[in-house]
Amino acid sequence: MELMYTQQDLWLVLVMVGVAMAGPVAPAVAQDLPHARLFLPSDLGLLEGPDRSLWQKPDEIMDALNIADGSRVADVGAGAGWFTVRLARRVGPNGRVYAEDIQQPMLDAIDYRVRREGLTNVDTVPGTPEDPTLPAGLDAVLIVDVYAEVVYAEVADPVLLLTHIAAALKPQGRLGIVDWTKEGGGPGIPMDQRVAAAEVIDDAAAAGLTLLSHETFLTYQFLLVFGLDQRSPARADEPGC
Repeated sequence: MELMYTQQDLWLVLVMVGVAMAGPVAPAVAQDLPHARLFLPSDLGLLEGPDRSLWQKPDEIMDALNIADGSRVADVGAGAGWFTVRLARRVGPNGRVYAEDIQQPMLDAIDYRVRREGLTNVDTVPGTPEDPTLPAGLDAVLIVDVYAEVVYAEVADPVLLLTHIAAALKPQGRLGIVDWTKEGGGPGIPMDQRVAAAEVIDDAAAAGLTLLSHETFLTYQFLLVFGLDQRSPARADEPGC
């Protein structure tokens, strides 16, 4: 049975982390960002729509990345942990999920959520806008509903972010980026804030990643699956380096 945040749960999270529902969030982070447009923890409920599983199809996304029992995966820009808990259930007790966010209140919310759902295979990771500080040897990394609204708004160099993510992947690891199509529709961000899939593909190529598939099974979004470009220079964690 799928668990969701109730409004009472959201209030408990916000009280626990000391964030007022309408108050400022993470000023130390925001003031250092070029555009400083952070998703407010006071808006956590917006990430918990009851129909999100229907249009975002998390199981199909995880299938496309070959995420299975025992996988080690990361959720970059994890927010309140909506995808994190689904990843944790998929990889099971033999796997590990690293939930990264640049806002500590979000990480506190995830810690609360995984305790509430009895999950013991999730680690929260405080990252920076250009470096999610992920451990090496990951089978998959997911960036969901983040690239356009967060990466392009808040990160001076998205290629540097992707380069750090690429360095955390196993040689056969996969990166999945899910974001809103420019064709419109759905409950997502405004049209003028969306990014074309082609732009994401170009950024990934500059970071040493190659497109493996452009999935179109999502109604309002695209899923781009990347792997390491085998023509890229050998990495320090590979044999012989």
